Amino acid sequence: MKYVGKSIPRIDREKVAGDAEYAYDFTLPGMVYAKLVAAPYAHAKILKVKYDEALKVPGVLAVFTGADFPFKVGIYAADRDVLAREKVLYYGHPVAAVVAETLEAAEKAAELIEVEYEPLPPVLDALEAMKPDAPLVHEKLHEYKHAPFIYPKPGTNIATYLKLRKGNIEEGFSKADVVVENTYYEPLISQGYLENWVGIARVKSDGTVEIWSSHQSPFAVRNLLATSLGLPIHKVVVHHMYLGGGFGGKAGLLLEHIPVLFSMKLGGRPVRLELNREENSFYMAQRAGYYFKMKTGATKDGKLVAHWGEYILDAGAYADYTVNIARSVGLKPFGPFEIEHVHVDSYAVYTNKVPTTAFRGFGLMEVLFAAERQMDLLAKKLGMDPVEFRLKNVLVPGKSLTHTQERLREDAGDPAGAIREAARLIEWGKPPEQPKEPWKFRGKGFAAFWKGPVQPSNAAASAIVKLNDDGSVDVLVGTGEMGQGTITALAQIVAEELGIPVEKIRIAPERRTDMVAYTWQTVGSRGLFSDGQALIRALEDLKSQIRKIAAQVFRVFEDQIEIRDGKACVVGEPWECISLAEMALGYMYPNGNAIGGPLIGRGSHVPVRNTIPDPETGKSVPAPFYTFGAGAVEVEVDLISGRVKVLKAVMVLDTPAINPMLVAGQVYGGTVMGINIALIEELKFDENGRLLNPNFTEYKVARAGDIPDEMIFKTLGVGQKDAPYGAKGVGELTMLPWPAAVANAIANAIGVELYELPMKPDKIIEEVKKQRPELLEKVKEALKIKG
Repeated sequence: MKYVGKSIPRIDREKVAGDAEYAYDFTLPGMVYAKLVAAPYAHAKILKVKYDEALKVPGVLAVFTGADFPFKVGIYAADRDVLAREKVLYYGHPVAAVVAETLEAAEKAAELIEVEYEPLPPVLDALEAMKPDAPLVHEKLHEYKHAPFIYPKPGTNIATYLKLRKGNIEEGFSKADVVVENTYYEPLISQGYLENWVGIARVKSDGTVEIWSSHQSPFAVRNLLATSLGLPIHKVVVHHMYLGGGFGGKAGLLLEHIPVLFSMKLGGRPVRLELNREENSFYMAQRAGYYFKMKTGATKDGKLVAHWGEYILDAGAYADYTVNIARSVGLKPFGPFEIEHVHVDSYAVYTNKVPTTAFRGFGLMEVLFAAERQMDLLAKKLGMDPVEFRLKNVLVPGKSLTHTQERLREDAGDPAGAIREAARLIEWGKPPEQPKEPWKFRGKGFAAFWKGPVQPSNAAASAIVKLNDDGSVDVLVGTGEMGQGTITALAQIVAEELGIPVEKIRIAPERRTDMVAYTWQTVGSRGLFSDGQALIRALEDLKSQIRKIAAQVFRVFEDQIEIRDGKACVVGEPWECISLAEMALGYMYPNGNAIGGPLIGRGSHVPVRNTIPDPETGKSVPAPFYTFGAGAVEVEVDLISGRVKVLKAVMVLDTPAINPMLVAGQVYGGTVMGINIALIEELKFDENGRLLNPNFTEYKVARAGDIPDEMIFKTLGVGQKDAPYGAKGVGELTMLPWPAAVANAIANAIGVELYELPMKPDKIIEEVKKQRPELLEKVKEALKIKG
């Protein structure tokens, strides 16, 4: 192929040229500024809000409180106040807002607002929140509207729960010769995107609401905003601009409703709400925390037979996306392995912490940390090689039943091939060369993974392709572009199908919902798969029109016309051709007669094989595809500092790549991000629920020195027949194996088992003291330290 499968440079080059416009850069005539006032308690009744002095500040137009907006909004559950009413639910919860002619005036007035509170006991741990006597975060949970696949338990802090049942769990464990049972913990973390959230809204005289904001999914913002505020969908226009990273943190409805409602109250004046870094940490939802209680059994010949789990997600004060993530980890509760008997309960639980939402991988990185640790621990008990143990149990396309009792399609991919190739590239059978320093130890670790998008069965996508009269093409798609490169891959598909250079194709990185084709959301690594299929159908529609016109011109059948190199030609007679440019607006004969007309192709896609999970068993087909892969690392553990350095990281994906360079970029970024989460990242709260590290000074993200010395990446090119050129999504997959692989490598290096993230130096030294104190004695002896 000429364009697909080639490493073509990205088409959204304005980012590096300095021409890209973000929501922060956008202004409107007459724009005013909003500032939020945050609560200093994690849980408290609001007794009185005093704002007389704030109204006296020159330039202040209005002060709003929760009483001005007596309704709730939300994504899957309407549990979120516009501004806190009656009580605050987390430290930093907005209780009031000022709107002024300048940001400086709004900030000054916000400081003058006084709020009287009656503190209430907070619940700050998800396990504690599940206890019958725990303080309730939402006493009126029974009144909230919610999606039909969300199952809250009124009178508790349970925002939703999911049951997964396959086989008979008691029978499964009766067959097990070895059992491993552990609890794993992963704290709340930040998505760590660089662009703070900004939203600008105005309400026009005809009632049309326009919003410019930092978001991943323009149509999700439109639909959720319309639903939450009771607006006609056609009266909501969402502008998608360049995005400075999202990683799930900018999916769905964020804070867009706030400037929209303020604009409504102010007669339609444009209102801007921009967050600084600290405000972004307090007001924007973060990634959930996780407890995974797991019990897994295998026979002495190495066959997995049973898995029991209780998965508890810390949703924070509002459910947001985390209720759907509870479904995600519940429906894919283990790695890509066949297990006959499975019993899992998955919960999203309210606490008095900052709300939580989606994060790159949608819960799979988190559950795989626990599951792939279980696999290594089982292999050790069985005396088996961890790679061979995985190969013995890995899903087999066309034969195996997944955890949701779905028979894996025969063209689903090559999970076993990915495991074997990753083992080869990390030189699994070769022990690592140990450092000269006696306090440093090296080891290798392995993890297999899989993922498909968790989405509703009607998660549609569409595309429109317009042929211009110079032979160039405009492509209208709704997918968000946040750095993953999807629009470049889509442009390559157009180039391949029409035989024209990528330079002649335009897919605007900035778009608006009333002028592009619909797509559900830009999440779950579904963009290339879903929007790509819609685009291919749009191209087929366009090519059908081209063939029809060319067949009339040359007086042949339509199936005798081929499209190549930007032309329509008679098969076998390459001298009989018409350029696409000649037909774009209608073909004109020499005598002036014209046929055809402007050529526009339309295509759509919906995941036709997806099914809704059974509420009692979870039986379903939850995803339209799975991408399979494996990751492996070699690490060095320094027992003087407790630091872990990843020397080498290997990733293998089974899918073909539309653009190998784009996929490699995703792999390198995902690898560094995943390793950083394994070793460093953690949102810290004090005993009162206050977030202690709401900035990049205290919240550590990877630096250049944290990048592995060597990174190796490979795709196997095993395609799925209904995927665009066989290619499946990879963006989130690049994160998944690293916490587990690093933990397994640490265990192989120093014989210490870790069950919590992050694996920071102090935690490693603490566990060495508990599990392998003799190692520290050897270090002391080598350094000649007494006592």
